[in-house]
Amino acid sequence: MQQRDLYPHEILQDVIDKSYAKSLGSVKTLAILSFLGGGYVSFGYMAYLKVVSGIPAEWAGLATLLGAAVFPICLICILIGGGELATGNMMMMALGRLSKQVSFKKLLRNWVIVSLGNLAGALFMAFFLGHYVGLAEGAAASKTIAIAEAKVNMDFLRAFVSAIACNWMVCMGIWFYFGAKQTSGRILAMWFPVMIFVLIGLQHFVANMFIIPAGIFAGANVTWGEFFLNMLPVFLGNVTGGAAFVGASYLYAYRHLLKEDYQI
Repeated sequence: MQQRDLYPHEILQDVIDKSYAKSLGSVKTLAILSFLGGGYVSFGYMAYLKVVSGIPAEWAGLATLLGAAVFPICLICILIGGGELATGNMMMMALGRLSKQVSFKKLLRNWVIVSLGNLAGALFMAFFLGHYVGLAEGAAASKTIAIAEAKVNMDFLRAFVSAIACNWMVCMGIWFYFGAKQTSGRILAMWFPVMIFVLIGLQHFVANMFIIPAGIFAGANVTWGEFFLNMLPVFLGNVTGGAAFVGASYLYAYRHLLKEDYQI
């Protein structure tokens, strides 16, 4: 018998259960899956660059729309194929902590390992595919450089606010994925929120791990120090977007519908 899609409070329950299971992951497993996660996000960004750099400038709006439409392949690979993504874990692990199912130590452990693994995967892709193979350079170089420079030139507060909105959308895509029970429905459900954050150019912690280094390798007027400085407001903003605007909001809205042992 076909399973029905979940209601919002049932998604909440499911995500809390999964956050506890995720907190038990071994270092080796988290490291491998987070490296893959960083790689998958990079594939999405390279697909975006390929599309937007192949369309005439006078059709820039259409180019951005079509580029954004191919980017969600990254989340499909992560959620269906298997991978760890720091931005999704910001919501899931925070929800586990707020519901008292995950300790702060386990939360911190997960965030650190997955963030470093995502960084390793993204840097690997930026150098070997973006630079060595040239997928982020050549015809795409001007776009790669422009994006990288725009990311680091955004001031701290604007980057922070942009990052909040970004992970609000990303985590809603993950939320919808858990609510759907068929693979086709899951792909469609996660597609549009991720597409929207790319379309409007928001700051994503892991995506920036690829595009800013790719810009540096392509000759952007960006230093590695500026790259790591960008990581701070974007990390904090993504945490706020995922943990507060999605995780905490739904927890406090639906906590009365949770299982008794999850009441807070």
